Amino acid sequence: MKKSFSVLAFFLACIGFSPVHAQVNVQVNIGSQPLWGPVGYDYVEYYYLPEYEVYYDVPTHQFIYLDGGNWIFATALPSRFGRVNFFNTYKVVVNQPKAYLYFNDHKTKYVRYRTTRTQVVIRDSNEPKYYVVKGHPHGAPPGQAKKAYGGGKGKSKGNGGGHGKGKKKG
Repeated sequence: MKKSFSVLAFFLACIGFSPVHAQVNVQVNIGSQPLWGPVGYDYVEYYYLPEYEVYYDVPTHQFIYLDGGNWIFATALPSRFGRVNFFNTYKVVVNQPKAYLYFNDHKTKYVRYRTTRTQVVIRDSNEPKYYVVKGHPHGAPPGQAKKAYGGGKGKSKGNGGGHGKGKKKG
C-alpha cells in the first residue's frame, strides 16, 4: 500500500512540474474591412445588416442573402435591394462560423437596429490603425500605414463590448 501511494505521489508530482504551454491565437483583419464597416473591431468575420437582412463576409468580400430559400454568395447585391447606403445602415459584427445559418436568431435579436443611423464607420475615423484600409481619407502611401501600425499584427481582438458576437475594442 505504501509503495502504491509513493508511486502515485511521484506520478502526480511529475505532472505538477511538467511545463504548461498555452497557445494564443490572435487575429486581426482591419485592412480587409470595408470603409463602411463600423469602428472598434480589430477582427470581423461577418457584418449582419438588419435593414436588408443580409450578411457581408469580410474575409471573402462577399454578400450573403436569401433568394428563394437558398443562400446566395455574391460580390454585389442584386437590384431588388435598391440603392444601399452602406455607410448609413447599421452593421452588427458577428464572429461565428457560417453566421448566416443563424439568420432567424439574428433577425429577431437585431430587428431594433433596422433604422439606427448612429454608427461611426471606418472612413470617418481618425484612428491611425484604420489608415491601412484601402481608400481611407487619411491613408498613408502603400506600405507606410502598415509600418506605422505594426504590419497589421495587433494583439487585441477587443473586449466584446459591441452588439452581436463581434469583438469591439473600446
